[in-house]
Amino acid sequence: MSGDQRPKDSAEGSSRSGGDHHQLQSAPLSRYESQKRRDWNTFGQYLKNQRPPVSLSQCNCNHVLDFLRYLDQFGKTKVHHHGCVFFGQPDPPAPCTCPLRQAWGSLDALIGRLRAAFEEHGGSAETNPFGNGAIRVYLREVKECQAKARGIPYKKKKKKKTQIRPRDEAKPSMQTA
Repeated sequence: MSGDQRPKDSAEGSSRSGGDHHQLQSAPLSRYESQKRRDWNTFGQYLKNQRPPVSLSQCNCNHVLDFLRYLDQFGKTKVHHHGCVFFGQPDPPAPCTCPLRQAWGSLDALIGRLRAAFEEHGGSAETNPFGNGAIRVYLREVKECQAKARGIPYKKKKKKKTQIRPRDEAKPSMQTA
């Protein structure tokens, strides 16, 4: 028996299967998975840069809210102040000095990805700071503020009650021709 043909012990088998697992993960990630990983790494870096640094186990919804406010400086959505002459206009005719912010939809999607990433990294749904009610309130306020500033009404759609009607009444009569 040569040195190359020795029996494999259980430790080797587990390391080999770990290698197989690595090969599965080296497949190209979807756009969503790539973005989720980037977002998770960015949030982790944000926590490390806090003074003093914050560990993920110490992270709470206030850290998440601070992170969302921090991201505003990189936003591209013009949000007009109440005093701005273009407040409430969806397409202002000229530039103004109002700040650029993160768009509500971008923040909402970001929170969704971070919420999923938190649980994938071992966090429980019950302690997930991204699923906290304060985050939902913040996102709702951002949505309403941006809608007012841009003159776009976001009204909650009321659910239509489905009424059971006989077939004859459900369709308008087309037999009058």
